[in-house]
Amino acid sequence: MAAGETQLYAKVFNKHKGRSTPSLLDPLLGMGFPAHTALKALAATGRKTAEEASNWLRCHRDDPSLDDPIPQEYALFLCPTGSLLERLQEFWRESKSQCTKNRAHEVFPHITLCDFFTCEDHKVECLYEALKRAGDRILGSFPSVVPLVLHSSISYLGFFVNDSPADVIREFAIMFATEASVLADCTVKPCTKQLHLTLAHKFYPHHQRTLEQLARAIRPGHSCQWTAVLYSRDMRFVHYQTLRALFQYKPQNMDELTLSPGDYIFVDPTQQEEASEGWVIGISQRTGCRGFLPENYTEQASESDTWVKHRTYTFSLAMDLISRKDGEASSRRNGELYPSQMPKDISSIQALQATIARRSVLVVRHGERVDQIFGKSWLQQCSTPDGKYYRPDLNFPYSLPRRSNGIKDFENDPPLSSCGIFQSRMAGEALLDSGIRVTSVFTSPALRCVQTARHILEELKLEKRIKIRVEPGIFEWTKWESGKTTPTLMTLDELKEANFNVSMDYRPAFPLASLLPAESYDEYVERCAVSVGRIISACPRDVGVILIVSHGSALDSCTRPLLGLPPRDSGDFAQLVRKIPSLGMCFCEENKEEGKWELVNPPVKTLTHGSNSAFNWRNWLPGS
Repeated sequence: MAAGETQLYAKVFNKHKGRSTPSLLDPLLGMGFPAHTALKALAATGRKTAEEASNWLRCHRDDPSLDDPIPQEYALFLCPTGSLLERLQEFWRESKSQCTKNRAHEVFPHITLCDFFTCEDHKVECLYEALKRAGDRILGSFPSVVPLVLHSSISYLGFFVNDSPADVIREFAIMFATEASVLADCTVKPCTKQLHLTLAHKFYPHHQRTLEQLARAIRPGHSCQWTAVLYSRDMRFVHYQTLRALFQYKPQNMDELTLSPGDYIFVDPTQQEEASEGWVIGISQRTGCRGFLPENYTEQASESDTWVKHRTYTFSLAMDLISRKDGEASSRRNGELYPSQMPKDISSIQALQATIARRSVLVVRHGERVDQIFGKSWLQQCSTPDGKYYRPDLNFPYSLPRRSNGIKDFENDPPLSSCGIFQSRMAGEALLDSGIRVTSVFTSPALRCVQTARHILEELKLEKRIKIRVEPGIFEWTKWESGKTTPTLMTLDELKEANFNVSMDYRPAFPLASLLPAESYDEYVERCAVSVGRIISACPRDVGVILIVSHGSALDSCTRPLLGLPPRDSGDFAQLVRKIPSLGMCFCEENKEEGKWELVNPPVKTLTHGSNSAFNWRNWLPGS
């Protein structure tokens, strides 16, 4: 670094040191990172913690652009929160499901307050101060309700903000631009035209009516806390495609990228001449490195998924200016202002009660199965010559239930691994915390599904109150099962003997003996549709959640009949199912008012984790 640049960073560093809060730059410099890369890391991670910035620097140690003086681009958005945000997100899901993806799905619900602009890394904190000053100045006049008026045209659907509320919001944007110019030396172009919250853009004309009907269901008239949010993005990849890694990939050659689930990859469509079929060339957001990667290990993502949230300013409806200032010190974390918790209003409580009163179906894939980790020969790895089970690895289950034909029957009906049991318990614990009320449980007859259901019920404290109803009709597509006959599955008597609380009275839609080996796709989806119909009819008065534990394929084949959708193409179905993780969930709610079922957010988050390779200590012996 040049001497003049070093002096500049030293001045910035000393300026930060003189503030009342400890500088995030200080510990990074203490670790030996150069000032310019440390500031770059802080800007790239939203200046949250020194630890996040140091992790970013370690991941980017081989990034060829690490020393390039390329700043981030920043933009300010006004974003809804609470029930309005939930309604908008529901519109996003439904419009994507019914009318395919359009340009609005690329970004979260927002009102744009300024165009993207650049800010030098050492001046980013000045932007935060600009946001706070502009927010404090406008807080007293910010509208208690922001009226949203639906506007529709042949290629655009959204809410317009009009009259005096729009004037106040525009004034806030102008104040921020002015403060950013003075404090951070940034050129910011505030939005002075029609303020709008886009719902759909660049959609097919024949979808306009459906989108309008979905939009009218939002009913945005109620009050909402609005939050000004400062985001940044990497300006180099604005016109690139964004991919998200679904699976782990270890490079086989020097010019390939390492992938971990959740990684984002930037791909330039115009620079793919060197890539062979099924491969693309991309740049990893996590490492900054460029290389080849298998395209089928990824899915399309939105550019905004890679944006970094920096700071927020919430225009609280629940506190006046005085109480807001009094509570600011205690409610500020990482420069973000959080309003105090307030009691829910009557309309929120009524909405919650209406949700609880709805009948719902939660379809869950089973946990990790033992053969998924140890391969088709897993049974040989854990069997003694005389046919007894032993545990060769901690991820094998502690024991296996007794079966009439001995251990060999487990070969095509594998149990959960130890991690699969842990996953199931975590999901059950999360469902308990979510407050949902499970009223009945149905499972595929596969052992891994029955085990998953039991562990979920145990965490819900319902293992003695709710019996597991085994429904062979929701078993896996038998074409995917190895062998020319259907697997030998545990009988109800065997399950009961193994202490599974199964119902002996339930009459399934398809008896176990009726499953056909190597059935066609049409036969499979028809079997699932009939079985789901039987499950729903078996719970006519159960207001609550019907839990279905089955296979990854059931997340599609058991929900589409409810939603009134035709089966997918078998090729698309196979590609989709491959991407469903252990304990993946789909959640359907019955809308009695409109006489239909709707796909909504599952009550708990997904479970993501990495792999853990086998380890042999003998490889560490000298000479080995």
